[in-house]
Amino acid sequence: MPDLTLDLHPEAPSDHAAIERLHERAFGPGRFARTAFRLRENVPPFADLCFTARVGTLLVGSIRLSPVEIGAGFAAILLGPITIDPAFQSRGIGGALMRRSLETARTKGHSRVILVGDAPYYQRFGFSVVPPGKLTLPGPVDPARLLLCELADGAFEGVSGPVRGTQAA
Repeated sequence: MPDLTLDLHPEAPSDHAAIERLHERAFGPGRFARTAFRLRENVPPFADLCFTARVGTLLVGSIRLSPVEIGAGFAAILLGPITIDPAFQSRGIGGALMRRSLETARTKGHSRVILVGDAPYYQRFGFSVVPPGKLTLPGPVDPARLLLCELADGAFEGVSGPVRGTQAA
């Protein structure tokens, strides 16, 4: 396959329908039952932290980050979904979206990010498995897939408890 000319852009309201179709193709109808989806339900994502990837005019990837609260009022970000069109997977698009969104979050003063995903993939972006008993989600999650990333040193020290969706401040 030839090299892609990839353009990353902040997500725009006009992208929403294409992103929803992308989520439907990638995750199917079962996505609504997942615990991470429940945390995002009725919680608008951070508009300034969500990005799309395009090849030409075709939207081929999307990443969203949403506000959550941990325990007694610790602000954090829930990363996801990150979605790449199946025809464009394994081309570096997910990595480009991850780097852009995490760096933007860091620049804007965010310090804590969590996600549910595959540790071997996300470790290269600074994620590690959450220590047992530190965080609880509102539904079942494989503990080996509950990950955290500190965007500032020590950001998760003393942070524990239930995770819930919240409105951005």
